[in-house]
Amino acid sequence: MRGLREIKALTVAGLALFPLVVAFDNITDYQTNFVFLEHVMSMDTTFPGNSLMYRAITSPMLHHLAYALIIAFEAATGLVLAWGAIALWRARRASPAEFAAAKRWTAIGGFLGFLVWFGGFVGDTIVWRDRKCTVLRDGRLQVGP
Repeated sequence: MRGLREIKALTVAGLALFPLVVAFDNITDYQTNFVFLEHVMSMDTTFPGNSLMYRAITSPMLHHLAYALIIAFEAATGLVLAWGAIALWRARRASPAEFAAAKRWTAIGGFLGFLVWFGGFVGDTIVWRDRKCTVLRDGRLQVGP
């Protein structure tokens, strides 16, 4: 199909935008999502008598370190995907083997994104049960009843 390579490159470019915007937002509005992460790691809003409290991490230094790592992985994901999009675009008229080789950066970027969103966040969500803090459907964070 004519144009399929261009579509692949532009799709990867679009995928790169999301983690770059998220990383930018987390840097420029640090406190908003940091508060959420702090509650998740401290488990301070979980149900009373929760038998999983041994997993709580209450060190502010570790909260900031974890958040910095998350932001770094988000930014790295976006940058590597952007590089992958550029590589695909440059190889769009190349041989099938050269185009396939250009996909390497897209695979690496996708893997980094997988680690961030399905490793870190899903792992936290599975073990954390909250009685006060809720992420609303529109993405806003509600703390309290």
